[in-house]
Order: sequence, then structure tokens, then C-alpha cells
Amino acid sequence: MGALEEAHLAAVAACGCDEEEEEDLLVEVGGGEAPGDAMEPAVRALLAGLGEDDRREGLRRTPKRVAKAFRDGTRGYRQKVKDIVQGALFPEVGVDKRTGSAGGTGGQVVVRDIDLYSYCKSCLLPFSIQCHVGYVPSGGRVVGLSKLSRVADVFAKRFQNPQRLANEVCGALHASIQPAGVAVAMQCWHIPLPENFKCKNSGALIRTSHSSRSGVFEGENSSFWNDFVALLKLRGIDMEMDSRSASLTWCPLRPHEVPLCNGHAKRITTNGASSAKSASIPSNMVSAVSSMLLSLGEDPLRKELLGSPQRYVQWLMRFRACNLDVKLNGFTFNSASVYERPGEDATDHRAFSSELHLPFCAQCEHHLLPFYGVVHIGYFGSGDGEGINRSHFQALVHFYGCKLQVQERMTRQIAEAVYSVSHRGAIVVVEANHICMISRGIEKIRSSTATIAVLGQFSTDSSAKASFLQSILDTANQEV
Repeated sequence: MGALEEAHLAAVAACGCDEEEEEDLLVEVGGGEAPGDAMEPAVRALLAGLGEDDRREGLRRTPKRVAKAFRDGTRGYRQKVKDIVQGALFPEVGVDKRTGSAGGTGGQVVVRDIDLYSYCKSCLLPFSIQCHVGYVPSGGRVVGLSKLSRVADVFAKRFQNPQRLANEVCGALHASIQPAGVAVAMQCWHIPLPENFKCKNSGALIRTSHSSRSGVFEGENSSFWNDFVALLKLRGIDMEMDSRSASLTWCPLRPHEVPLCNGHAKRITTNGASSAKSASIPSNMVSAVSSMLLSLGEDPLRKELLGSPQRYVQWLMRFRACNLDVKLNGFTFNSASVYERPGEDATDHRAFSSELHLPFCAQCEHHLLPFYGVVHIGYFGSGDGEGINRSHFQALVHFYGCKLQVQERMTRQIAEAVYSVSHRGAIVVVEANHICMISRGIEKIRSSTATIAVLGQFSTDSSAKASFLQSILDTANQEV
């Protein structure tokens, strides 16, 4: 009981990745697992390539979870727009065109803030979308509003890039409901490379904006397009300003490597030329991802997916299991238990130090999907901790983050590491966004998860703990 008496570990919110998941009770759209499905064996091959044992607790059901997530995330290939729109067109009286435009004759309709997610065709990682769809009715007919978002979701649930997604939604709506015109605007967010997480909030994500239009929305001087943009501005969405981001590089993995058929990749230099140096990519892992695509009914050799298996493996290899000794820039773990009570001293127990808003990116071991956010660390000073600065704590966070993880475990491990140096008290708060929460059946787009670990004097000194938590709040809007 000594460890329990000394250490209080608490999870403020679960990450939604429990071993026994509520999603097993849901009916999957598009059917279940096909006989002889290669998805789960392929995921086991990926885990083995990462140095993991798929039989260990936490990974036993990962192949099933990953397979289900991919099948659900690509269900759009098995859906047809006409099945959604059919029977959803309703008569609506308009006004005489000489009078103006309203209702079923030219009255523009805009559905804003449609939250979606899709899978990047270049790296096979999910990205989030906020979609806005407008159309101008014609012929005295309007379409059920929910059908606009459902049609958008059909094309989002495929391997996509943002501009093609916008074009396909626009074209499908124009062909199916035959309006005077359709406008689609999208804001998309893609996770960057783990080493490029510099910000402490969603600003770390790669954001681009895209649009597509048809009919009366086309043309530089279209009044309908101007009205559409104005209606978006009422929600704080400025497409005129955001359109500049369309030229940004979308997938962070695509510019770095040119895939070759032998499982190697050439490095791209800044001027676009290939360097002689090549990075080896495990061919068995690439083959496993290719078999996953085949199992989903995709062709890994089609133009849009060429190199995608290699890039997906490149991402996963950033989280490969490592058995190195834990000795990180000043953090040297002693052999004593981190829960041993140190001798009391006369140091002011309220004089604690903190390092806040340390960014991280980890890979959820339950779904092989990223989660990212910030770590806040507080500790009571100790002679052993002298000379340790922010870079040391960032290295510690990186060590525990860049592997297959769960947030609760990472929070505990970081707290134990800090406590082994400070000997007196440590508190760690981790705030994270889990892509597995947005890209699976539950689709909790704006959810976030916070966990806390409290060790030593922080578990008994409520004033110090409250002061630490308040310091996080006070610096929440400051750049670090």
C-alpha cells in the first residue's frame, strides 16, 4: 500500500480507447468483415515491424480496431448519392424573377459548419474538415437540408485530398438535385510530422482552405458567390483570406520522399531534385499496407495512391518501440522505487518549479492513430534536479510520446520520471486531442482529453496543486 499512499494517479477524462469498446454494439454501415480479410494479419505485421508484440495487453484487439476504423472510414466507396437524394426533393413556392429571388426560385440556401473527416490519400492518415455547402434552388424545388451533409460525407469517407473532395461534392450535388448552382467551401486540418509540433494548441496543425462552385456561382463577379461568402463571414469564416492557404503543401510526408518500387525512397531537396541518399523502408510493412488497401477494394497501384503505403509506414516508423536505457539530458533514473519517501528537509514546500505547454505527438496503441497536445510539469526542487531546463523536459516528453502509447500511461510515466529526480513531489497534466475520437464511429470532433498524475508532496499539499493548475490557466493564451 505504500505506493498507493504516496502516489495518487487520476484520469480526468478517458481517451475513449478502452479494451472493451462501445463501438462493438453499433451496426457498421456497409457490412462486416469479409471472409479471408487480410486487414487484421496486415496490422499484426505492422506491429511486428514496429517491434511490438500483438499478444500483449493493450494490443491484442488493435488489429480488429484498426481494420474496423479503415473500413468505416472508406464506406463512401459503397454508397451512392442517388440513394440519398432520391425522394428528398420537395416543392417550394418562389417569387417572380422580375421581383427578385427567394424560396424555390433562386433563394440561396447555405448549410454551414458541417464537421467531417476523411483519409489523406497520400499518407492514409485521417484529417478533419469543416464543410459549408450552398445551393440556389430552381424549378420550385428544394432538397432536404440533411442530404447536403450526407452527400458531403459520402465523398469524405474515401481516400481524398481537400480540393478533389470539394470538387466531387459540388459536382455530385449539381448533378443530383439540378439546382441553378452549387458552392462548396472547406477548411481542412492535417496533422504535421511529430518533430514539427511547435505550438501548444490546434495551431500546430496544417490548415488549408478550398472551394468549388458551379452554375450561377461561377465567374469573378457572381453575386451569388458574393452572397455565399458573406453568409460564411457571419460565422467568422473568411474564405477570401483563407483561400491563400490552398497553395500550401497539404500532406507533410509527400514532399519528403519519392517512393520507388523496391521499397526505398529518395530524399527531395529544396529545389525539387532528388538526392543520392535514400532511406530504407521495410518492404514487408509496405506490402502489409498494400494488402490492406486491396482488402478495402482499392488499387494501391492507381495513380492517386502511388507511394501512399510507403508514406504510411514512414509515419509509423517514427513511433517504433525502443529499448534504450532511459537516460535523457540530465534525467538519470536511480534504481530506487520512485515511490520511496525521501528524507524531509527544511526547504519551503511551496517553492515548486514548472514547465508548461510542452508539445508532443504520440500514437494511440489501440487504433494506430495519432494523439497530440501539450504536457504541463510541476515539481518541488531538489539538488539532484539542478541544471535541468526546459529542453530536458521536452526531451523527456518526446521519449515517452514517440512510441505506441495511451495517454493515461504516458502521464504516469512522465510523472514518475520527474519524481525520480525531484524526490519530493511531481505533478503532470496532459491535454490531448485524439484522432481516434474523430475518425471512428463516435466522431467526437471537438472533444479533448485531460489526464493528471500527482506524486509526493503535491498529493498532500492542495494549495500547491491548485497554484500549479492555475498557472496553466493563466498562461493558456501565451506563446511559449
